[in-house]
Amino acid sequence: MTTTFDLRLATLSAAYREGITTPRQLILDLRAKAAKLNGEFNAFIHLLSAEELEPYLAALETKTPAELPLYGIPFAIKDNIDLAGIPTTAACPAFAYTPETSATIVEQLIALGAVPLGKTNLDQFATGLNGTRSPYGECRNSVHPDYPSGGSSAGSSLAVALGLASFALGTDTAGSGRVPAALNNLVGLKASKGLISTAGVVPACRTLDCVTFFTATAAEASQLLALNARLDPRDEYSRANPLWNDGSAFGQVKSFRFGVPSQLEFLGCAESPVLFAATIEQLKAIGGEPVEVDFTPFLEAARLLYEGPWVAERYSVAGELIERQPGAVLPVIKAVLEKAPGTTAVQLFQAQYRLQQLKAICDRIMAEVDCVLTPAYPRPVTLAELHAEPVKRNSDLGYYTNFMNMLDYAAVAVPAAVMANSLPWGITLFGRAFTDQYLLSLADALQRQTELKLIGVNALDTPAPQNPARNDRARVVVCGAHLDGLPLNWQLRQRGGRLLEATRSTPNYKLYALAGGSPFRPGMVRVAEGGAAIELEVWELPSAELGSFLTGIPAPLGLGKVQLADGRWETGFICEPYGLQGAEEITELGGWRAYLKSRG
Repeated sequence: MTTTFDLRLATLSAAYREGITTPRQLILDLRAKAAKLNGEFNAFIHLLSAEELEPYLAALETKTPAELPLYGIPFAIKDNIDLAGIPTTAACPAFAYTPETSATIVEQLIALGAVPLGKTNLDQFATGLNGTRSPYGECRNSVHPDYPSGGSSAGSSLAVALGLASFALGTDTAGSGRVPAALNNLVGLKASKGLISTAGVVPACRTLDCVTFFTATAAEASQLLALNARLDPRDEYSRANPLWNDGSAFGQVKSFRFGVPSQLEFLGCAESPVLFAATIEQLKAIGGEPVEVDFTPFLEAARLLYEGPWVAERYSVAGELIERQPGAVLPVIKAVLEKAPGTTAVQLFQAQYRLQQLKAICDRIMAEVDCVLTPAYPRPVTLAELHAEPVKRNSDLGYYTNFMNMLDYAAVAVPAAVMANSLPWGITLFGRAFTDQYLLSLADALQRQTELKLIGVNALDTPAPQNPARNDRARVVVCGAHLDGLPLNWQLRQRGGRLLEATRSTPNYKLYALAGGSPFRPGMVRVAEGGAAIELEVWELPSAELGSFLTGIPAPLGLGKVQLADGRWETGFICEPYGLQGAEEITELGGWRAYLKSRG
């Protein structure tokens, strides 16, 4: 299904400011459109009526777009997330309840001016990755009728892909915020665990669950994350967002290292390997360096989710209902959960120990790259295949997703290609916890590089970010004893430092051997004239370690900004002017190594 629309955040905000439309007019029109399409796609379990929408629309009439960042922006809510006064079903009528209070994330969005359009369909109890496991009807793909929408956040992905909402909330425990995104030409952000509150969310696995965003672009997901990532006292699993991961961290990425699994599985699909190889080339074109990584421990961690005692955690939500009313739960869901009561505490701890072993291995791999690239799934599966083998084909879709929350990584699904049959095809970029904005920066760069049409047949025509992207690593430029192999280099390596490049400064610096130091120390000073290009190294170390490194630097040295030969400004060693008293100028030697060599 191909229709033209543009509900992107910036587009709607501009339309409201210019008086082209109003929230009331737009959202009532969207509700009518959603009601018309719902018979075909089953995207919504509950569309808000005009009366239920009225309080939200009336509240906006006393506000302006300048006052609220999400003024009049329509959004959809997966029906395992509470909206006050509207039933939450988790796609199980016998489980349904009507909450008095909205989920924290829903409250936040409404306070920012967004308007909820309705509650969306899902795989029952968020147990599934395909969108067919619901008594409210199957959710088929937005583009190709022979394929599913993907799940469990099936209706949420459709609400955005069909042009019924600007963005939608999903959840992701094992891939439910990423598989539907890839199948429907969307960005699906599964932020680091705890960044988006799960208070007011029906748990799947309470220790693993994440609320997710579906958007047309990575930039919109970045904006939504920046507005809503906050510590929530209602959620004991909530985590504070480090400042290196705030909205200003979304930006340009010029060079990065991305892992590529040495063990790739496409389940017999001939087209997906070609598209994946092309994506590697696209990432290389924007400055990426591919690095082969062993994917075995990630895959073993993935198997623990459904083969281990985490199924018992799912059972803790639906188990009482299954025991009381066995017919109230879909047979396929019951089949997944019914082995859980036999799980023992011993098995739980054994699985936790193994998971921790695997995480230690995976974390060492992740420390060497900025992110890892995988297909979103090995191959798409058809509705017919899901009907014939519902468990096996569902598992196929989760091959590259199930480990993510188990290992505490952030991930974003990104459109990357279109298959020969017109079905959207996507990839996933995942990285260390709290590198969400950096991953979204890479996703934005990839969207611009591929130049794929967005949903609604729109081009990505918004300006690219100009500021440099940030992650959980800080770059430090060194010019003296901290150079690789020199006496103080251990101070970087002990903190997890990694050498990125050897380079030079711009020809605007003088270099001195400072007096009174043992061992000798260099001092680099920026000058208006008479300078030279000085030999440097750029190192990277965890941001959490930068403070201890800085406080250990002796006077008259400190950290400031140093300009590199390519024009970049990076944090590096500088010298206070008073420290030059009695110093020997060594600028003509071009660097500290040459100076040491000159001394024999």
